[in-house]
Amino acid sequence: MRGVLRRLTWGLADQAVTSLVSFVVGIVVARSLGALEFGAFSLAWVTYGVAVNISRGLATDPLAVRFSGVERRLWRTAVAGSSGTAIVVGIATGAICAGFGAALGGRTGSAFVALGIVLPGLMLQDSWRFAFFASGQGSKAFTSDITWALGLVPALYLAARSPSVTGFVLAWGGAGILAALVSGVQAGVVPKVSRARYWLTEHRDLGLRYLTENLTQSGAYQLRMYGLGAFAGVAAVGTVRGAEMLLGPFFIVLSGVGLVAVPEAARVLRRSVGRLPLFCFALGGAQAAAALAWGLTLLFALPDKWGHALLGEVWLTSSALVLPATLAVASAGFNTGAAAGLRALGVARRSLKAQLCASAFYLVGGVTGGAVGGALGSAWGAAAATSSSAVVWCFTLRAGVRERRLLEAEPAGPEPAVVEELPEMRSA
Repeated sequence: MRGVLRRLTWGLADQAVTSLVSFVVGIVVARSLGALEFGAFSLAWVTYGVAVNISRGLATDPLAVRFSGVERRLWRTAVAGSSGTAIVVGIATGAICAGFGAALGGRTGSAFVALGIVLPGLMLQDSWRFAFFASGQGSKAFTSDITWALGLVPALYLAARSPSVTGFVLAWGGAGILAALVSGVQAGVVPKVSRARYWLTEHRDLGLRYLTENLTQSGAYQLRMYGLGAFAGVAAVGTVRGAEMLLGPFFIVLSGVGLVAVPEAARVLRRSVGRLPLFCFALGGAQAAAALAWGLTLLFALPDKWGHALLGEVWLTSSALVLPATLAVASAGFNTGAAAGLRALGVARRSLKAQLCASAFYLVGGVTGGAVGGALGSAWGAAAATSSSAVVWCFTLRAGVRERRLLEAEPAGPEPAVVEELPEMRSA
């Protein structure tokens, strides 16, 4: 229990800093630029989220599965290849963003060009963060994100003196690159870009699977924002983003718990298959209750003048979206609880089908709602879609547990392994 609490504490602390960085950056940009340019910044922001999920699927997710808790020598070798792969992903996605931005032009195009410049360093910083958690060094991940937060203070101050969407993207990304350099010193590992091809080949069985899952999730969100911008205008994107920022403190809990959810679900599974659904539903229910509590606080206890002080003119339109955004996040709590159970069971085929279904619901609901009712319609469409996908996730977990029970009831055959071993791990 002490180990669980320690891991959870560092996960929550690290996510608290990450969420604080996102919240502060969003507040400063929203107040400095207004709805239109804030919408351009938001499009760059969600594109960064897609790049992060590509990097995690190919680089850090396989690292977490196969090199968590291994001896230091194996971890260092693996991290050199994983971090090098993250840099390659950053270079590739950054080149695409810069080219797209140059062709698009305008404020939005400038935001994408700036994003392309900083993406390689941001992908490296994110890979260090997950590498530290894989080795049980959550304190070093916390230090990395604290460095990012401290670096933002002078960077945002300089950007705010002559406000532009390009300046704010470069300020945010530059502070992240500083954090990546500090993380490299902490790890004592030099990223090896030359090992990226070997890493991708050696772990393609996991990397391609996780890449698909991650991209369908983040891609649906990004396409929803693009669709909303096309049907209702870029300002509507800023309105939706503003409502999501108001729920930022809750994401500290959601993401912090997510860092340790899969390992803890695996421990429950080793004790009893029957306890796994109870654990996952309790985890999802706790997250949903926290989301509802925070959303109701925003609805009934936050004065308009405070909201305006936080978001400026964006508050006027974003405040109407708090209720549907809260319901969507509450439903997502059940999704993440069930997803943790499916990862622990190792039934990738079932979890991928559930993710594809959930992403399709989200994209159709968010874009259709935006086409019909603008930002408010998109928020309600996303809430309905997320609630529907929660049912899919729960039934998929139930099917996975039933399949595991049937396997354990067979008289012969090895027990399915949750974490796959590499040949060098077995020889060691």
